[in-house]
Amino acid sequence: MSAKTLARLALLVAASAAIAAAVPYRHLFDLATLERAVQGAGGWGPVLYIAIYAVATVLWVPGAVLTIGGGALYGPLWGSLYSLTGATLGATAAFAIARYVASDWVARRAGGRARQLIDGVEQEGWRFVAFVRLVPLFPFNLANYALGLTRIRLLDFTLASFVFMLPGAFAYAYLGYAGREALAGGEDLIRKGLAALALLAAVAFLPRLVKRLRGAPAAAGGEISSGELRQRLARHEDLAVLDVRPAKDYDGELGHVPGSINIPLEELPGRLAEIEARRTRPLAVICRTNRMSAKAVALLRAAGFKQALLVADGMLGWRSEA
Repeated sequence: MSAKTLARLALLVAASAAIAAAVPYRHLFDLATLERAVQGAGGWGPVLYIAIYAVATVLWVPGAVLTIGGGALYGPLWGSLYSLTGATLGATAAFAIARYVASDWVARRAGGRARQLIDGVEQEGWRFVAFVRLVPLFPFNLANYALGLTRIRLLDFTLASFVFMLPGAFAYAYLGYAGREALAGGEDLIRKGLAALALLAAVAFLPRLVKRLRGAPAAAGGEISSGELRQRLARHEDLAVLDVRPAKDYDGELGHVPGSINIPLEELPGRLAEIEARRTRPLAVICRTNRMSAKAVALLRAAGFKQALLVADGMLGWRSEA
């Protein structure tokens, strides 16, 4: 038996033992019980909190409540640091389990979304991990496992996850801190409450900001989400869809929007006559994310297509809502 196989077996045994040991303590994921446990641990309380958070992440337990609890227990700074550390450790463990132990099981569980993540990582590397952390196209726990199926390095995954989960972690930790202060009748409740709301609003705005920074100009004929596109097509509105990916991707794993027109971006300047009927009518432009489609929208606008619309989250968004 090779050393690689032995290492995988050891990791499988360790992961199985950890999960089996953690199952009887799932009640600790309840906020009130968690508070009693970490306070009873004294100086080891933060270590216990981080460990519980990491195990919860591996077990697919939603982490928002635990992050809010961290803020309530330790304040916004230490609470966000502890929760972020626990979430990163848990995400890294899930990543390692998927890569070295249970890749077949994860692939079945993730379905077509695994292919989306693999394609994204192959094209953008750690930047795509950052995008996934800031823009929740994929459920957090699913992404942890599914990203283990990609070729990204473990260190790049861990660092990108830690850094780009920070805004959300701090916002939820501050929310927990503000709530705890409100229950305790602390000072400056209005200011703290408004600060918590402002942080949550900023986190909610992050996806739109990130999309713009990745090359989706809002002024280039306007933009819509894949969800809005789906709704407008369902209402049978006068809206055509132009897919600017290469033909192999149009018929590939992600599929395409039914009824869409496929003209690859590099061929678009010479094939505008094929979509001439849409010059003054709505035309939604889509690709895998929004990079090629953003360029296509700019080209169409320059050619006089006044209602060219960018599908901001692309086929990744379309498939995630399927």
